[in-house]
Amino acid sequence: MASTEDKPANKENTSSWKDSFYNPRTGEVLGRTASSWALILLFYFVFYCFLAGMFALTMWVMLLTLDDNVPKYRDRVPTPGLVIRPNSLDITFNRSDPLKYSHYVKHLESFLQKYNDTEQEKNEDCAPGDYFMQDSSEEQMKKSCRFKRSLLSFCSGLYDVNFGYAEGKPCVLLKLNRIIGLKPRGDPYINCTVKRESSPVQMQYFPSEGRFDKMYFPYYGKRVHENYVQPLVAVKLLLEKEDYDKELPVECRVEGSDLRNNDERDKFLGRVTFRIKVVE
Repeated sequence: MASTEDKPANKENTSSWKDSFYNPRTGEVLGRTASSWALILLFYFVFYCFLAGMFALTMWVMLLTLDDNVPKYRDRVPTPGLVIRPNSLDITFNRSDPLKYSHYVKHLESFLQKYNDTEQEKNEDCAPGDYFMQDSSEEQMKKSCRFKRSLLSFCSGLYDVNFGYAEGKPCVLLKLNRIIGLKPRGDPYINCTVKRESSPVQMQYFPSEGRFDKMYFPYYGKRVHENYVQPLVAVKLLLEKEDYDKELPVECRVEGSDLRNNDERDKFLGRVTFRIKVVE
């Protein structure tokens, strides 16, 4: 039992602990008077307003240097990547079972909707063989050259709704990624090879010779070139029965121009490699 002499000491400790939060004698809260708290809060308010203002000013100045249509730095992407459709680097299917290749067919049909002849009638009938140069004004909307899916012939889905998958001779579509201002020199075309032990696999290219016509270049940017569609090259792999049940590596490259296709650091720059396997 505590002695009566300890009680004043306990009261004094309790009072001291409460005073550290609020001292009724001096009116201090956490060791500061109301005027002191007001001054320090005012200081931090002004300080953070200044920081916010500096940040907003910096962002505003930076945005003034940017163009809505053209990226500021484009030196790291001088050559476009090559992309295939259907969107798979491992195409495997059973030609006798429509359910095994239906997703490839649906993907190709969906992708080609914007290339329908009815959609492309809105675009210009350009002169082939030359760049389609237009006014460089940033505000003026740019015209686009027509690329009708009928140019893809037997790989258009108009004559064969299964794009050759039902007969074991599948089609793949190739396109170049968009790069603003790109004007490839020469006469770019697609060349595909299949690695197998026997004779090379025969292929058909659409349009003729698998060429990317210059009239589809340059591209001016999404904002002012709304109706632009990339030109396509369709490759129909004329596989034989001896090719079935084998995984065949296929490499496609852009040839005939200054576009790079041999950069070991980026194996999709100007080329693409995929595997295809047909089961009967």
